[in-house]
Amino acid sequence: MGGDRLTQPLVKEGGELRPATWEAALDRAAAGFRRELARSGPAGFGLFSCSKATNELNFITQKFARQVMGSNNVDSCNRT
Repeated sequence: MGGDRLTQPLVKEGGELRPATWEAALDRAAAGFRRELARSGPAGFGLFSCSKATNELNFITQKFARQVMGSNNVDSCNRT
């Protein structure tokens, strides 16, 4: 099991995955969120959380969606 595990983030460049630092990977993810938010607005963003997650994780998920992304599009599979 241990040899197949990722030990650092990977980013895609030119269709290929390459190793990156955590800072570079998180910067790239944040830039993607900003780009899509500018393109689609808050209504184009949504989060779906899992019923197996803790209440605290679901709380922070909805806070991120509402406060950071400005979207009320948050749902979970708690009904199943």
